[in-house]
Amino acid sequence: MPVYPPDLPGLDPPVNTCDMDLAYSTEAEAFRATIRSWLVENLPDGWFEPGFEMDAEQRKQFNEDWPKRLLEGGWICATWPTEYGGKGLSTIQGVVLAEEFAVAKAPMRADFFGDTLVGPTILQWGTEEQKQEFLPKILTGQMRWCQGFSEPNSGSDLASLKTTAMLDGEEWVINGQKVWTTGGHHADYCFLLTRTDPDAPKHKGISYLLVPMRQPGVEVRGITQPDGTAEFCEVFFDNARCPKNNVVGGLNNGWIVANTTLGFERGQSATTGYRRFQEEFKLMVQQATDNGLIADPIIRQRLAEYYSKILILRVHGLRSLSATLNAKKDQSVVALGAMNKMYWSEMHQQATKLALDIFGADSMLIDSGPSTGSWPGALRDKRRPGYPVSPMMSSFFFSRSETIWGGTSQIQRNIVGERILGLPKEPR
Repeated sequence: MPVYPPDLPGLDPPVNTCDMDLAYSTEAEAFRATIRSWLVENLPDGWFEPGFEMDAEQRKQFNEDWPKRLLEGGWICATWPTEYGGKGLSTIQGVVLAEEFAVAKAPMRADFFGDTLVGPTILQWGTEEQKQEFLPKILTGQMRWCQGFSEPNSGSDLASLKTTAMLDGEEWVINGQKVWTTGGHHADYCFLLTRTDPDAPKHKGISYLLVPMRQPGVEVRGITQPDGTAEFCEVFFDNARCPKNNVVGGLNNGWIVANTTLGFERGQSATTGYRRFQEEFKLMVQQATDNGLIADPIIRQRLAEYYSKILILRVHGLRSLSATLNAKKDQSVVALGAMNKMYWSEMHQQATKLALDIFGADSMLIDSGPSTGSWPGALRDKRRPGYPVSPMMSSFFFSRSETIWGGTSQIQRNIVGERILGLPKEPR
């Protein structure tokens, strides 16, 4: 039986009891054993062995085969109802599934935007016709998605968006611009926020549309980042169209529907998100031990601070899970997602600075620093032709954006201040 990677001290899974009224039941632990057995049987030989790596050809074959295995096993969108292709897993079973895939470092999703964001949103808000049309294609990976929320002048103040949709017979005619649209150049559909009532208050006149991307009137331009990647895009809509019935959640109700989507984005990794930071911490400690910086009191203090924050992040996740399982709906619980997002994104920015200080200036070179296979957060393989920075620098660059996407830290502070502390709303 393969040995699963150990957690940090104090993070030994599974958590059976804690002071947040959360316990993993006997049934949940039996399900955990089922997931582990499936992973052992289906992951490549040697996956759990120290130093395991795949060459380019093996990686290509794995990327082709793994989604098929996930689909056959029923693990893609497994919490969806059985009538829509899922396994109908309970919330706690879904958490256990995510935890075990995270422990094994096994890819879990076919399409983050489809599986995790728009799919659950359609399940909650969509019509039966929308569910029948879109969910099977999301499940099988036949349809790729992007998110059309932010605009050049409507980021933090998303409700000020200017993109419009005007009804023309049985179709919406869409005009405007979106920005930072991750994966827009690969997407088949966009879940798009548009203004459908220009005379309504800004939060009330927005609708949530499902818009085909591959049509006249949709232009996608990649935005090249400092590390050479261009996964973020600008998208221009010039009389683009989508069917009248592609409104999700009702006309002019898009603000509420969009907040549901953002809730899925912020909460989907509540009890597993800490693990990628845990892996980075281990790499930092190992490197500091190897090069002698572990004896530097300032480095040791910064490492201890990062370790403490990882523990706190895990507790935050368990609090969120406990609140969900107990169906709490008060304002403090609503703000837990905002707290978590603000906390980890700011924590990680400081951590990537620490990593560069530990690994030194040569970590900025393409052919030095930790390998891609062991440094979480690297966006591309360092052996990619023409790639200008090391995986560590890629992670550093990307962390700069983490306090922006999914809701800026400033907006999260407003939510916490107003909904937990009871402070007056921000002056307009």
